[in-house]
Amino acid sequence: MDTPTLLQHFRTHDAPLVLSRGGDLVWDDAELHRSARLSDPEGYALLALVPGVLPWQRARVLLCTLAASQDGLDERTRATLAKVTRALMFGLPPAYAVTALLALRRLRVNHKHATRAVVAFVLEHPEADALIEARRPALVDCFEHALGKATARGCARLIAEGDTGSGRLRRSLLRFTSDPAVAIGRVRALYAPGTYGAEAPQEPPAPLDQVGERPPNVTPTNRGDIAATLVHLYRGGPAAELRPALAGYVAEATRGLPRLAGHVAVVLDTSGSMRGYGDREWAVMSQAAALRLVLAEVCERLTVIETAEALEVRERLTVVETGEVCERLTVIETAEGPEVRERLTAGETVDGATDLATRLLDALDTRPDLVVIVTDGYENVLPGDLARVAATLPRAGVTTPVVLCQATFTAGDDLTLRDPAPLLPRRPFWHQDDFAGLLPWLFGHCAPGRDWIRTAMLSRLEGGRT
Repeated sequence: MDTPTLLQHFRTHDAPLVLSRGGDLVWDDAELHRSARLSDPEGYALLALVPGVLPWQRARVLLCTLAASQDGLDERTRATLAKVTRALMFGLPPAYAVTALLALRRLRVNHKHATRAVVAFVLEHPEADALIEARRPALVDCFEHALGKATARGCARLIAEGDTGSGRLRRSLLRFTSDPAVAIGRVRALYAPGTYGAEAPQEPPAPLDQVGERPPNVTPTNRGDIAATLVHLYRGGPAAELRPALAGYVAEATRGLPRLAGHVAVVLDTSGSMRGYGDREWAVMSQAAALRLVLAEVCERLTVIETAEALEVRERLTVVETGEVCERLTVIETAEGPEVRERLTAGETVDGATDLATRLLDALDTRPDLVVIVTDGYENVLPGDLARVAATLPRAGVTTPVVLCQATFTAGDDLTLRDPAPLLPRRPFWHQDDFAGLLPWLFGHCAPGRDWIRTAMLSRLEGGRT
């Protein structure tokens, strides 16, 4: 399973599942999903829980997981798939989940695990009463396909006659439910006359992506607690109060995340453009530094190589690194040319230029599992050099994955002229909430990251925070 490609597809391909009137199911990426599921059924299903995956892609994973046989899978894997299925059914907008379940009927799928899932959705959904009222024909189709039309209608007839627990009803229906009394009431409603014009619920009862409220007006200090604290530190705020707060915010942001059993090298752009000016001063740099602190907490080994020699930027970073968070920075290497180092030692201020290409080579020399370039996208030392170096690496036999994380001020920044290496995988970020989806995307590019994603999503499935 090609995790980076699959995650990228899950986050960008928003075509809906289409059930035509002729009975055909249309989805243009069916083969991609089927091959991924065949290669790793559990890993494929867990990828759907990664923050930022599109609802229609999650609906496809739900469909593909329910449509496939579980013969040959061990009990632990089957239990995980059952939990993922339930999370997707109740984490998707109801219309998406209903479409996926109706598709099972079109595909004539009738596995026991699919039967349990469909019955659970129809009878145990938190908004089941409203859904039955608004989508009765569709839910009846799903229900009768899951149990079999004769069996489903037989159960409905028994319930209408007052049966609440006969052996036949238990064997045919109640064994698939967690609350027989509620299930019986909803079967009655399912086969009762409907109400014309009833509105169906639109929002999922258990959303998979918990995103905090984004500010209508973005400032340097409302883009997440870590970055806001760093901005105050960089602007000369009281370090004695801000450092402990910073450590607490980093700990909170990484609580429950597993450790990545690998070596990550970060090429950190510390140029003058990263500092910014005016009302936006330190905004982009603080978000990049926030990512560095989070990575330091999550990675077993982290090497940070700074790209520029802007003295004031270096001094601000040192203010943070000498605090409590310093212990979480496993390795920090500041890369500087000898001439620049002499000028800095002499106390001169050197303009912060961005030599991403050379620092990428320095990072590769540390033999990491993954290189992450964190920059605002401006390359003012030999523009285009990073792109040329990145294109040359495969021909030189370098197989280490290299990705580019682009720090921006808002989600709407124009990045047209800020793409220093078009061939490298790239993902922008501007708010601390973006880290939830950014980390799986990053780590998915390296071998140790596959296990990290699996562990993180299993933790999320069990109720841990990721």
